[in-house]
Order: sequence, then C-alpha cells, then structure tokens
Amino acid sequence: MIKKYLFVSLLCLFSCVSAHANFIFNANCVEAYKDILALRMNDARALIKKEKQTNPANGIVVLLENYIDYFSLLASENKNDYERLKDNKSMRVDALEENDKNSPWYLFSQAEIYLQWSFLKAKFGDYMSSGSDAKSANSLLKDNSKKYPDFLPNKKSLALVNIIFGNIPANFRWIAGMLGMKGNVQYGINQLVELKKQLPRSAYNFYDDEIIWFLCVTDINVLHSKNSYETLIGYLAGMDNNSMLKVYLQGYVSSKTAHNDETIKYLDAAPKSGQYIAVPPIYYMLGCAKLNRMDGDTPAALARYVNDYKGTAFIKDAYLKIAYFYLLQNDSEKYEEYRRLARSRGNAIDGKDKIALREASEPKPDIDLLKTRFYFDGGYYSKATAQLAGKDVNSFKLTRDKIQYYYYLGRINDKINKNADAVSYYQKAIALGKETSYYYAANAALMIGNIYEEVKDNAKAANYYHQAIDMKAHDYQTDIDNDAKAGLKRIGQ
Repeated sequence: MIKKYLFVSLLCLFSCVSAHANFIFNANCVEAYKDILALRMNDARALIKKEKQTNPANGIVVLLENYIDYFSLLASENKNDYERLKDNKSMRVDALEENDKNSPWYLFSQAEIYLQWSFLKAKFGDYMSSGSDAKSANSLLKDNSKKYPDFLPNKKSLALVNIIFGNIPANFRWIAGMLGMKGNVQYGINQLVELKKQLPRSAYNFYDDEIIWFLCVTDINVLHSKNSYETLIGYLAGMDNNSMLKVYLQGYVSSKTAHNDETIKYLDAAPKSGQYIAVPPIYYMLGCAKLNRMDGDTPAALARYVNDYKGTAFIKDAYLKIAYFYLLQNDSEKYEEYRRLARSRGNAIDGKDKIALREASEPKPDIDLLKTRFYFDGGYYSKATAQLAGKDVNSFKLTRDKIQYYYYLGRINDKINKNADAVSYYQKAIALGKETSYYYAANAALMIGNIYEEVKDNAKAANYYHQAIDMKAHDYQTDIDNDAKAGLKRIGQ
C-alpha cells in the first residue's frame, strides 16, 4: 500500500511538472539574457538559478545556459573548454524536446542551440559537424516559420543560416553541396536590417543587441565594406553602455575600418570590473592599435594578451609586434629577445602567425617600410605617404622590401581613392612579387580586381581576380583565393 501510494505520488508530481513545462521569456529571463550579451556571466547565472527555483520547467533556461557556453567560448577561444562543453548541445536539445510542443519557442530554441554550436564548431575547426548542425537548425526554423510566420526570432536565425551558407569559403563548398544547402549573403543581411527596424515595436525588442552584433560582424567579415564605419558605430550607440560586448564591437569595427584613434579610445574604456568575463582579444586589438600610433605603452597591452589568452591565434604575431615596437625604439636587445619569443612560442596555424614566424627568422625589416606599414594599418595615410617621401624602389636592397615599397604605395593610393596611381603601383608589385612566397603580389591583384569591380569594368576585374588565384604557394593563399573567387561570383564569372 505504501509503495502504491509512493508510486501514485511520484506519478502526480511528474504529471504536474510535465503539465507546467513551458517557455516563458519573462522579465527575469530577459535580464539574464541581457547580462549574457553584456558578458556578465555570473550575474546571468544568478538570475538563471532564481528562474530554476521559480519555474523549474521553463525551457528558456536551457537556451540561456547554452548562450553562456556560446559567448564564453567565443571570448576565450579555449579549445579545452570547447572539448569539455560540446556534449552539452545534445543534452540540451533532448531536454527541450520534452517541453511544450505548442509554443513557438519549442522548435526555435532547439534550432538556436544547433546554430550556436555550428558557429562554435566552425571556429574550432570541426567543419563537417558545423555544417550538419546548421542544416538541422535550418530545418527546424523553416518548420517553425510555417507554424508561426509572425514569430520574429525565426527571422533572425534564418537570416544567419542564409549568411552562413552564402559565404562558405570556396574550399569548403563541398560540405554545403553534400548537405544540399544554399544561401544568399545579401538576402540574409537585408533580413537582419529589416528585423532591426521591426524589433523596437515588438515584444522581442530585447534581441536588438544580438542583431547589432551580427550586423557588425557580417559587414566587416563578409561584405568587407569600406565605408560602413558611421553606420555600424551608429548601431552600436544603441547598445547597453555597460556591455563588454559593445566595447569589443566598437574596437573591432573601428580597427577594421582604419579608425585607429577611436579604437584606442573605445578599448581603453573597457570595463575593468571582475563581474565581466575576460576577453583577451580586446588587448590584442588595443596593442595593435597602439603600435599603429606608436604609443609608448604598446608592449603592456600585447603582453597582457599573450599572458591571458588560452587559444592559439596571434601569439607569435603579438610577440613579433612587441619586438617591432622595440626595434622602432632602437632597443636592439629587447627586439632580439621578443623576436626569439615569436619563433619559440605559440603556433603557426593562423596566417598571421605563419607570417610572424617567417618574419622573425628573416633579416630585420627596413625601418621606413615598417613605420609605413603601421601608419597604413592605423589609417594614418598622410603619415604613411610622408614616410616614403624622397625614396624610390632603388632605395631598398632586398627584393622583399622593393615589393613592399610598391605594394604599400598601391594600398595608400587605393585608400585615398587615387585609383590610377593605385593600379600602377599594384601592377609593379605584381611584376616583382608574383614568383615569391610573399602575399603582396596576389593581394595586389585582388585589390585591382576590387577597383575594377567597383567601376563596373567586370572584364578587367575578372582578369585580376584570376591572376590572384593563379599565384600559388604564398602567404594567405586560402584567404586571397576565397576572396577572389567571391569577387568572380559577384560579377557572374
């Protein structure tokens, strides 16, 4: 009798929990979500714990916990953490499948978890599984969109799927083909822009910061827009002022659009409170920006990056940049010390680190060319031009330096819209460098292709895109080939 009573009691308890299984994006969950987007993870965890106590069957909690893993891994780039956490995806999807099937959040939340892990898997090199997760997300989102056509969050994630499969690098398109997936980058971005307009008048306005994040990242990394700084910084002005993500994006956008002084201003103002998770890439960006301006405290930011960062990217590059700082200060001893560290520490996986390893093993760079490079990277084009004033190609002994001389004159003139001069210098860099392993010639061809594409001379654009692709065994080959192939696709070649 006692056993029977216990069984009935447990059955009733289970039934009660099941009956109240739900998706409630209530005020508490909205605040937790905002804390996650601001990278205040401990505050978010406290709110999630409170929600579990109040509404233990709320499926939104599962989604929020995945957001914490997602943003934490994006910030740290720690492969060990990725390996430790990646099995959470399946457990969370299984948990969500037991929730309220009649809610628009039911399929959407599962799709979000697949989509977030798709991004993470791509970041950590698990490309096949990444594509499979993106396909699963797309299928769930399309089903949910048919059931709930007015559910705005669907549009956010469908836009991202479009961007993902519309921007797969040429060397990975076989994955998309095998999965039967296609995408359209511009259509996806247009969806995000339209959603940005709709959100403030909807019940889902709390998604605004996430939309801004994706707009910034896609504009910089996918569209490679030249004149989007004002638009993107305008978007970012509307984000939570106490958000570490906002600071990171302000620094990222300004650094990628050659607004170097603004990069330093934004990143120097990053919150210092321990309530935020560590974002080491902020210090890498800050150190690079300070080097572009040749600030005296450049080494401190780059040293913090190499000390705090647990990923693999840009360690060699950071050490080499510290070495170059000391070279520009005429401190030969410290230059040699950090040049040795660039050779011995970190991994030569990323293109920047591969170049750093080679440069650290080559004869020291020409000082004028080195200053030109940093001034150019910072958008200080008049200073970069002045650094080369009075010089010609015969001022340099090494072939490497002669190629750089023409290449940077091409890049400077390109940026100040002197297209004819830019093309002329780029062509000279191609002639001198096309048989070398340096990337300058191939990238010069890519840049000429961009110039002709912009003025609608598609025949000449195609010619130079093909030239870029035809050059082999050089730095950044995969990136340059992919960009050239994307250019050919844009002009219908």
